[in-house]
Amino acid sequence: MTADVYHSNREFERLLCEYTGAPHAIAVDNCCNALFLCLRWHSTMRNWLFRPSVKIPRHTYIGVPYAIRAAGLHVIPNVMPDDYIGKEGYLQGAYQLFPYQIFDSALRFTSGMYEPGTFQCLSFTGPYKHLRLGKAGAILCDNAEAAAWLRRASFSGRNYVSYHDDTFDLQEGYNMYLPHTIAALGVQLMQGMERNKPDLCLPYPDWSTHPAFNQ
Repeated sequence: MTADVYHSNREFERLLCEYTGAPHAIAVDNCCNALFLCLRWHSTMRNWLFRPSVKIPRHTYIGVPYAIRAAGLHVIPNVMPDDYIGKEGYLQGAYQLFPYQIFDSALRFTSGMYEPGTFQCLSFTGPYKHLRLGKAGAILCDNAEAAAWLRRASFSGRNYVSYHDDTFDLQEGYNMYLPHTIAALGVQLMQGMERNKPDLCLPYPDWSTHPAFNQ
């Protein structure tokens, strides 16, 4: 993928920044991979010598605990009722992958939503989202160093130049970038996107006894 082909991705990311208020946006292929990449960034920066734990709601999308485990961390189900918005078994808006400033914002997409100092992972996958792209996601952040790493890590560790001219000097890389055809659709649908969109509220199973937790 050359820089010219990647133009639609950059334009989509620019529109996401403009809409959400985030200084940086990295378009990826889905929200779970966005969470995985953010956890890998934290792991790379902190050079963890042990396997840390991440606490998440026990009612969530099953791909989230899998993404946490794939990143090399433990998953702990959070059973405190204060962590839920609405009735038990439902998830609304965004929640934190505690104790890290990483948020699963799959059910939130609205104007000015970005909170400084956070990594917010968006989802544009499935029939219920405000922006429906079939399968897509994004990371919002205000850390320029992290944004550069996340963008390259999501693109097989590559720079956005010809494969023949690349340096391949990043130690980690994953095939998680957003195809430019989907990004182009995102650019189209972002035109005139309504502001102040309400948080989504959806039911999810209780995964607290699932092997993905506490392993």
